[in-house]
Amino acid sequence: MSMNVRRTRLDNGVTVISEAMPHLGTASLGIWIGAGARDEAEDEHGISHLLEHMAFKGTRRRSARRIAEEIEQVGGDINAATSVEQTSYNVRVLGEDVGLGLDILSDILTEPAFAADELAREKNVIVQEIGAVMDTPDDLVFDLFQEAAFPGQAVGRSILGTPETVRGFDRNRLGAYLGRTYRGPRMVVAAAGAVDHDQLVAEAGERLRGIAPDQKPHAPPALYAGGISLTPRDLEQVHVVLGLEGRAYGDPGYHALQVLTNLLGGGMSSRLFQEVREARGLCYSIYAFHWSYADAGLFGIYAGTDDADVAELTDVVIDQLTDTAETATHLEVARAKAQMKVGLLAALENSGARADQLARQILVFDRVIPVEEIVAKVEAVTVEDVRTAARDLVGGGRPVLAAIGPHAGLEPAARVVERLTKGAGRGRPV
Repeated sequence: MSMNVRRTRLDNGVTVISEAMPHLGTASLGIWIGAGARDEAEDEHGISHLLEHMAFKGTRRRSARRIAEEIEQVGGDINAATSVEQTSYNVRVLGEDVGLGLDILSDILTEPAFAADELAREKNVIVQEIGAVMDTPDDLVFDLFQEAAFPGQAVGRSILGTPETVRGFDRNRLGAYLGRTYRGPRMVVAAAGAVDHDQLVAEAGERLRGIAPDQKPHAPPALYAGGISLTPRDLEQVHVVLGLEGRAYGDPGYHALQVLTNLLGGGMSSRLFQEVREARGLCYSIYAFHWSYADAGLFGIYAGTDDADVAELTDVVIDQLTDTAETATHLEVARAKAQMKVGLLAALENSGARADQLARQILVFDRVIPVEEIVAKVEAVTVEDVRTAARDLVGGGRPVLAAIGPHAGLEPAARVVERLTKGAGRGRPV
């Protein structure tokens, strides 16, 4: 751990962690909670995201307008985000205004007003947001992909909820969910930049003393299933996401799969970009991704293409995936690892990215992982490790596919699942 990183645990279990970056005059500060969409009961679908939205809509001490005016009065900005497993509330301010930033963040988490008029307006905003996703196929296809991979589970549901669930929440439901999930042992105050750790600890201890000290209930385990979701739509393109079971954060094969993901579809030199776009002109955008969770993972490849080209594109994608299991080269692996290292090191140069990294490492691993340790794990990945990761992906079977577009393109897309399923356990699909 860097000498500039300091960590303190408050009596109620809240972790305070900071990294002084002496060359900066500003600080990025936030409160991260190890709770998100997968902590929702079936009748709470979307409540994590609504709660995040309502954080800025007033407290017992501040109106929504006053929150915005106070932070912008000192030139700062404020934001929040909800994910499957975490929720965060962040500000960026001058170093001298860290206390104000923490006061506002603490206020919105400990004393939210949940005023009826604000709640009604914000529910309507989110319903509009849901509608926007429904009208954006290259966004919606990822929600359908996640749902097909983890059917019937909170981890597989859209973070936004549905218009029906969102409209059904009231202030009592919001308060009950906040009280159940926003608990000290799963809460991290993280800051990077022009920050004084001792002052941050003192102020966090005072302002967050009302946070409960016990653990939140455990979310149900994520059970990957795989499956197919086809949505006919009168569009110019078919949007396709093809996936397979990935790795959890702590899985021994995590770093090898990350390298494979970059090698396959992480940039303009990647196999998929070069073969599918540059050599064949089958699409404008194609890339691979790997989403990891505490106990599961999801690997995927996205592309958008003309319905007449779906069959060729999906065949090429499978060929590239399976060929990598046999032909990944030292040069390709070195290039993919270099991309990953640049991303890791870039986070050290940005106070917001660094605060986010510190908080997430505490929530996932309960420790700060030195960048040297991460780089060493990436460097340790061999060509054979990458080939094995590709073989394990294909051999594991249970592919997942989501596709949206003209009906003529959906059937060829679905055939890719049959091809991958036949190849499960045998190394190469036939």
